[in-house]
Amino acid sequence: MITPISGFSKLSKEEKIDWLSQTYLAHNTNARKILTQYWNPDSGLQQLHEEFTENTLSNYYLPFGLAPNFLINDRLYAVPMAIEESSVIAAASKAAKFWSDRGGFKAEVLGTEKIGQVHFMYSGDGKKLEHFFNSIKPTLLEAVAPLTKNMEKRGGGVMNMELRDKTKLLDNYYQLHCTFETKDSMGANFINSCLERFAETFREAAKSHEAFNATEKEIEIVMSILSNYVPGCIVRAEVSCPVTALADQGMSGEDFAAKFVRALKIAEAEPYRAVTHNKGIMNGIDAVVLATGNDFRAVEAGIHAYASKDGKYSSLTHAEVHDGQFRFWMEIPLALGTVGGLTALHPLSKIALEILQKPSAEELMKIVAVAGLAQNFAAVKSLITTGIQQGHMKMHLMNILNQFQATAQEKEILISHFKNHNVSHSAVEQQLEKLRS
Repeated sequence: MITPISGFSKLSKEEKIDWLSQTYLAHNTNARKILTQYWNPDSGLQQLHEEFTENTLSNYYLPFGLAPNFLINDRLYAVPMAIEESSVIAAASKAAKFWSDRGGFKAEVLGTEKIGQVHFMYSGDGKKLEHFFNSIKPTLLEAVAPLTKNMEKRGGGVMNMELRDKTKLLDNYYQLHCTFETKDSMGANFINSCLERFAETFREAAKSHEAFNATEKEIEIVMSILSNYVPGCIVRAEVSCPVTALADQGMSGEDFAAKFVRALKIAEAEPYRAVTHNKGIMNGIDAVVLATGNDFRAVEAGIHAYASKDGKYSSLTHAEVHDGQFRFWMEIPLALGTVGGLTALHPLSKIALEILQKPSAEELMKIVAVAGLAQNFAAVKSLITTGIQQGHMKMHLMNILNQFQATAQEKEILISHFKNHNVSHSAVEQQLEKLRS
């Protein structure tokens, strides 16, 4: 019978593995070996990784790859990607090459506004609360001056603050809705620190506000936290070319464009398709976000919320043909940073940003959006021509061979064989059995 453990976090890494091996992995004789195999031989680098989070046992590797030939706003990039899924980097690279011959990608940042909120409960006269907020607003901004001083030197800081009445959604519920500019920093810690100072100052001032009665003075701060939904922090990425330049694999440019636009219309109309469609976009986005040490979970949450901004989950990308010109584009919210956090600590993240020619946060927004657009183009292109599985399973072949512990010689023979045959798990298994018999 397994019993709870006390003081696990105080154990050394070796002691944690001992306990884990005895308690949950007693039947796995290789568990300890696997966990220790992934330790970095450089003790300093290993310690750095361990201190990123808590209760670290080992390191979890993802492939760190490169998609070259991205022409973005007439500047050539090689885009680093950290991802384990087969065919993503190959597809992105193929799309990048395709569009580099047709003028490349265009990207533009439309806004960089980030949001944080102080959520609080107030029982009383809404008009009195509004007057109190207007009178205390300068004091609130003054209270965070020590926190915003350096950010303001870089052109950032608190941009605006407003009182929002949410009592129609929840009794007595109000917000201080604040907007921020954090420049090249993602800004989560900065925003949250400002919000907590706002909340403390707001609550204390309410206690001595003469117009409030005893109940109104007792404002209850529920929480102070940034939002990962940033519809004011938007980047647009797009490609365009004459329809005739889209001719592909025996399909005319006109037919290709018509099928592509129709596929996008389905993703706009049908949520079941839109989710998978947008997941493909995130294959490209997440891979670059992760490689550069940014928070892919925050990016995912914000982008998927944006996909529902019109009341129904829909495609993030759009396409049209107008006057013989094909256009494919996307607008998404992206809150990214190129200074602070893991971007300044993780050695590979620093290398990734160097590969990208040390971009500003706005430049990184453009690159990440383009990676998502390229990935989506490649996926839809496959769907309307050869089908998604042909290319994907070719790339997945090596994973299947590794599952069967194929030797180097077997891999060489089967890779050659499957150049002209459809790849499936069962087909690979059959060919391996033939070789081994």
